[in-house]
Amino acid sequence: VKLMESGGGSVQAGGSLRLSCTASEFTYKTYCMGWFRQAPGKEREGVAAIDSDGATSYVDSVRGRFTISRDKAKNILFLQMNTLKPEDTAMYYCAAGPFEDYCSRVSDDYNYWGQGTQVTVSS
Repeated sequence: VKLMESGGGSVQAGGSLRLSCTASEFTYKTYCMGWFRQAPGKEREGVAAIDSDGATSYVDSVRGRFTISRDKAKNILFLQMNTLKPEDTAMYYCAAGPFEDYCSRVSDDYNYWGQGTQVTVSS
């Protein structure tokens, strides 16, 4: 399984970006995919997750501003980020892993990771 993110960049506060993650086929029948971010000096944070049926979850700080979605036919995961804030500045990573009972936003539950794409939001 290989994951590759794209779409990061620099925007002003209030702006929008859409991240994409191209994924190879999974061996799992059901799976979780997620977006994580890590700012300098901070721990990696689970931003959003989606399961193979489309159920989603978000960290409180982005709920209502970010939307996770995926194109199953093309194996692409998206993260639409609106109303960006300076505190959203971080390296964003795409991740994938097996589905158990639900899709968490915990790093240890994910087996595969992309290289990351930088998002910088200026005030």
